[in-house]
Amino acid sequence: MYKQSIVVRSDLKLPKGKLAGQVSHASLSAFNRLLQTHPDISRIWLKEGQKKIVLKVSDEAELLEYFEQCKRAGIPCDLIQDAGLTQLPPGTVTCFAAGPWEEKALDKILGKLKLL
Repeated sequence: MYKQSIVVRSDLKLPKGKLAGQVSHASLSAFNRLLQTHPDISRIWLKEGQKKIVLKVSDEAELLEYFEQCKRAGIPCDLIQDAGLTQLPPGTVTCFAAGPWEEKALDKILGKLKLL
């Protein structure tokens, strides 16, 4: 079974609308990356119902550490930096999405994080 995990910085205290936008950017960016590299997994994930979860970390350093762990494990992921058009300075790292990928592989790295 495949899922997508989206990891968000909780220290930014983003308003709900901004948070939804950032999470959406991460989800679509990671999916589009996977579509290019693993179209078979993309199709399966779509058929399985597009399972995804949103998790939280305390700050940018923790987010980047989990991002690097996912990359080292070979999990396709995409890091999101805000454009700076509204509430955040340009380039602020807000979140990343990992997968869609094997649920067990994601849980091995991200399984201890709390849901947002």
